[in-house]
Amino acid sequence: MPRRNNSVWIAVLAAGALLGIAACDAVPTAPTARDAAAPATRLGVMSSLPLYWPLDAELGALAAGQGAIPWQRAALAQRYVIEPLDTLSPIPALSPGAPATDPLAGLDRLAVIQPRGLSPADNVALDDWVRAGGRLLIALDPALTGDYDLPLGDPRRPVDTALIPPVAARWGLAVSFDEAQAAQVTLAQLGDAALPLALAGRVDLTGPQASACTLLAKGAAARCRVGKGQVTLIADAAVFEHRELAGESGAALLGVLSAALE
Repeated sequence: MPRRNNSVWIAVLAAGALLGIAACDAVPTAPTARDAAAPATRLGVMSSLPLYWPLDAELGALAAGQGAIPWQRAALAQRYVIEPLDTLSPIPALSPGAPATDPLAGLDRLAVIQPRGLSPADNVALDDWVRAGGRLLIALDPALTGDYDLPLGDPRRPVDTALIPPVAARWGLAVSFDEAQAAQVTLAQLGDAALPLALAGRVDLTGPQASACTLLAKGAAARCRVGKGQVTLIADAAVFEHRELAGESGAALLGVLSAALE
């Protein structure tokens, strides 16, 4: 993975505003009860990025619902009822004879964005869920460009280099990375949405399963029919990391999600 130069990326992201994807300056706060009740579509979200809780959040403040929330969560809450997930596979019951808890039960849409390593059970559960009709956006970035003020090894730190889950190969997808690419922000098309890319990976179609897949976004993404469901894989997470690239009030971010999940 290339070493990131933060001063370079500050200039690059500032230039990204020239692409027409500048964000608003307001700091999002916790949604009111009225705001939280407005969206009707449930969205499961699993990520190592600080999308739902800020990196420096204290447990007491979280329990009390106090403090600012990440801008990503504020943007997502405009359209979705967010259900944060720590696992995708059934959770055994605490008491004998009680049924296991299925975190994917009742969900039609799921965003897995730069996850920590998925367990074998998670891979199986994810594949089964998609084949049964689920719609999945999975973002696997080989080189995050965000600046996270946490030491390597800190469990709160996002996964700098995506761990490609084996289920991706089962769907006919692989991810590669060109370390010699320039440090720049570009725009690619993902359906009707403009997808900003920064040090993006490349999606490769492999095996007979890939016959149900189509490359998108200049090869940085792919969409596959899997059973009754659909998988959209993006080899970049910049739109979820950088407010400068997510559009005013997160419009670009929501456009990417809509293109992948609707």
